[in-house]
Amino acid sequence: MLELPDIMRILPHRPPILLVDRVLEFEAGVRIVATKTVSASEPCYTGLADPLPAADYAYPTSLLIESFGQSGALLWLCTAQAKGTTVEGTLIFAQARDCVFTGRVFPGDVLRHEVRMDHLVGDNAFMTGETWVGDRRIATMGSVLAVARDEGQLPRSGRPS
Repeated sequence: MLELPDIMRILPHRPPILLVDRVLEFEAGVRIVATKTVSASEPCYTGLADPLPAADYAYPTSLLIESFGQSGALLWLCTAQAKGTTVEGTLIFAQARDCVFTGRVFPGDVLRHEVRMDHLVGDNAFMTGETWVGDRRIATMGSVLAVARDEGQLPRSGRPS
């Protein structure tokens, strides 16, 4: 449904921190299914001693959460576009709560994020969902909050807020 060039037109992220490769399904205001292929050439694997036990190549959970969050951002931005509106301001991944990890991810795995939009309140998006590798659910995101804030509301780098 959306390929990498489409995603890059929507999200401001660029490799190596762009963590969504493809959108498989999209239902405006309801859900999105997006994928990310984990590769051994990712920056998180550079500089590791060689060889390591296989378990040491588990993909960091922080990056898994970020990838899920980017999928949620696509849901929010594509929903706004489908409604003929825009999301004003800078999108910020504000919070992830009640996240349960039941599996690990390794190079060669394809993450499948299934993100549901619970509700939008002003410039705040509340989402939930799961991440799968094949038929294995490896994570459940109980509550993810993304916010859009005007640049003037954000602290300036190097200056007290």
